[in-house]
Amino acid sequence: MTDIKFENAPDGTPIAYRHDGRDDLGRCGFVWLGGYKSDMEGSKAGALAALARETRRPGLRFDYSGHGASGGLFVDGTISKWLEQSVHMVLTHGRGPRILVGSSMGGWLALLLYRQLRLRHPAAAQNIKGIVLLAPAADMTEDLMWDEFPDAVRKELNDKGVWLRPSAYGEPYTITRRLIEDGRRHLLLNQGLDVACPVCILQGDEDTDVPATHAVKVFGALRGPDVTLTLIKGGDHRLSTPGNLALLRDTVLRLAERSEGIGA
Repeated sequence: MTDIKFENAPDGTPIAYRHDGRDDLGRCGFVWLGGYKSDMEGSKAGALAALARETRRPGLRFDYSGHGASGGLFVDGTISKWLEQSVHMVLTHGRGPRILVGSSMGGWLALLLYRQLRLRHPAAAQNIKGIVLLAPAADMTEDLMWDEFPDAVRKELNDKGVWLRPSAYGEPYTITRRLIEDGRRHLLLNQGLDVACPVCILQGDEDTDVPATHAVKVFGALRGPDVTLTLIKGGDHRLSTPGNLALLRDTVLRLAERSEGIGA
């Protein structure tokens, strides 16, 4: 296990991160983007870190503000803030060829990150050799939250600015009006997104948090020469069974090796 290090985000918030594997061989590595209220110590992030070490490739994982070991308060988080931190971490600690791997909300951030790099940092965008999305929750604040909330929840958000959403995975999810309103600045499914690199979507057919129908919507919104969707029988939102993790590792490694001309 590598030591936790800290990098100050543009707003000064300390962001916790780990470097896994090796970064001195010029090989295609991995960047992990976690989900809403998750952290870089989860099973999928750990599987990716182990893959980086085993294959001697660079791996980067980090916690957004208000998550895991990073500073800041979770209730102050927005898509804009977490995206800014993600861009900063990739530009600062994820240079060279990389595969972006995003889970749930991290899938949305991976796509937003890729779009922002293409617009503002084209040289860095060229280094993104592939994107792997697990149950991608693109546009989640609108499609999976606001549009699905009953009137009583919308009223509570408007009146109090916060709602505690029950979770099957532990503590309730704190959802703020600020998060919902900020998310509208980053919606991308209706306009779509051009992707020049391969994109692989992994989706469980029994996911109740990000339904398979939403993954199909994400699939349809991506315009590129190589976009695939794999539907996993019996898969839930976590996709963390041994078989799920093996599929994740195989998918990510295949894209990295393909970028190097191995097994292409």
